Amino acid sequence: MKRRSFVHYCAATAALGAPSLFAATDLMPRHYARVPLVDEAGRPVRAGSLRRGENYIFHYPFEGTPCFLLDLGKPTVRKVALKTEGGSGYLWPGGVGPKRSIVGYSAICTHRMTYPTRQISFISYRDQSTATKISRPHAIHCCSEHSEYDPASGARVLGGPAPQPLCAILLEYDRAADTLYAFGTLGAEIFHAFFAKFEFKLALDYGAGEARRPVAGRAVVTRLSSFCKQQVRC
Repeated sequence: MKRRSFVHYCAATAALGAPSLFAATDLMPRHYARVPLVDEAGRPVRAGSLRRGENYIFHYPFEGTPCFLLDLGKPTVRKVALKTEGGSGYLWPGGVGPKRSIVGYSAICTHRMTYPTRQISFISYRDQSTATKISRPHAIHCCSEHSEYDPASGARVLGGPAPQPLCAILLEYDRAADTLYAFGTLGAEIFHAFFAKFEFKLALDYGAGEARRPVAGRAVVTRLSSFCKQQVRC
């Protein structure tokens, strides 16, 4: 917990006006390997190259746990107080990047752990409402049972049966290089339950035991439209 990214997180939280990260929350960030976000060719992802409203997917902190990378196009809410289903509180510091508009979240829905696969995705960010008007604009919507999350406010629950926010992926922005790094998570992790529930499917997709392997070296970012064959738009 003494690495540079965690120190940056603490400093950013203090700058937002929280008297202390430890005093303001009872759920601490979890530190994993600090890895650069790169494209499929291995080149660093530039914050300035991200398209507003586009769904990008990368895997972190494990090889089998998908995450959303989103540029919301405008500054996010800062210093958002959130709670897990179990009642633990934590403080989401806001987005990163030149406009503080870039966010990362686990793409595993907290209701039934619906997640994007190579074949299909029932969960995605909607920059605009769909024709059916079931999903609201500027929200992450899961079509399994219509849980919705607000990515501009730490993925707090907007509606549906989801019991808690999506787990946030902590991102670091290198302003000089315009590059991004993932370095940890914040919020309720449901990775162990996810691995247990989808063990057989994950073994087919990633190989036996590979889905649980911690990400190291880099995290590859791709568009959701390229990652999976079909997106369900309810």
